[in-house]
Amino acid sequence: MNTAFSKDELAFQAEVREFLGDYRELDGFYCQGHKWPEVRAMFRAMAEKNWLALSWPKAFGGMALGPVYEFILWNEVAYARAARNPLAAGIVAQTLIRYGSTAQQRDWLPRIRSGEIHFSLCYSEPEAGSDLAALRLRADKNAAGTHYVLNGQKCWQSYAQDMDYLWVLARSGTQESRGRGISLFICDKHAAGVTVSPLPTLDGDQLNEVFFDAVEVPLAQRVGEENGAWPMIGEALADERHIQFPPGRVRRDLEEMVAWLNTNGLGADPVVRQRLAELTVQVMETEMLALKVLEAMVKGVNATVDAAMNKISHTLACQDIARAVLDFGGPEALVSGARPELLWRQTITETIGGGTSEIMRSVVSRQLLGLGG
Repeated sequence: MNTAFSKDELAFQAEVREFLGDYRELDGFYCQGHKWPEVRAMFRAMAEKNWLALSWPKAFGGMALGPVYEFILWNEVAYARAARNPLAAGIVAQTLIRYGSTAQQRDWLPRIRSGEIHFSLCYSEPEAGSDLAALRLRADKNAAGTHYVLNGQKCWQSYAQDMDYLWVLARSGTQESRGRGISLFICDKHAAGVTVSPLPTLDGDQLNEVFFDAVEVPLAQRVGEENGAWPMIGEALADERHIQFPPGRVRRDLEEMVAWLNTNGLGADPVVRQRLAELTVQVMETEMLALKVLEAMVKGVNATVDAAMNKISHTLACQDIARAVLDFGGPEALVSGARPELLWRQTITETIGGGTSEIMRSVVSRQLLGLGG
């Protein structure tokens, strides 16, 4: 595996690091719900460099630079603790580029590329969980055939309280149709009948539940064919695999906890040093798995299993780092607001986003090990 960046890629990395100098205290990676105005302003500044469209085709105003540049950008942003990658510029935009109508591409892509508008993904539901083929939120055409009417509930939506639009999967076929009866819609978050309610999380931020009560969505805001969303979302999720769990975040976790232990006089303890050595190896493993996903993306080969292993490694490393510092730091590490205590609370929820660890293990066991039939 080639782990070296090219001269141009290293130059871009240096440019990103210089740009992030103004945002290193933003801390939007953990607390974006509390820092959204500042994070949004940073995205607008990135958009001025056209960085929100790094991999888009030039025909749509993008730079056509490919996955390595995206990886470098969002890995550095994660290391700086500035923010997480915006879903609008990734999943939403790439789906519109592939499947959107000419009018949709004209209307939505420029505003996404400029950082003007942002989206929350409305996929998961209380009764469906990780099984998106079981979702129940209904989308039925009105009598005139000009609108769809959405009724139902979504749950665990990240940052929906701050976003402008909702990227909604809804059932337009029968419940028995499973993945063959699902359509994809763009819904204005402020449309009549949309209610966003907070679900507080342990890290002091929030997820959300979103209720749709006879919400009208124009026919022109259905993306792709009716009942045709299933393959689209699979492709869109694949687009994000190389940036969804950036190893820079894990490396920064370790560095911060080493600094905390040293500041508190624990860094010279041989037991602590042994554990930190083990964690360093674990972080390096996560970095190698992330680069393996990136290599697969560059070569255009299926990265499903590699991405699942990377996700498992990433979240385990985050939790093991935080747990080790709590073990060694004692009461000082448990003070509310202290970095180790915040890190521990945040890493608990990290195993859920992007597919639970249990789902990721099932992907590895079935597709790599051939278990489970």
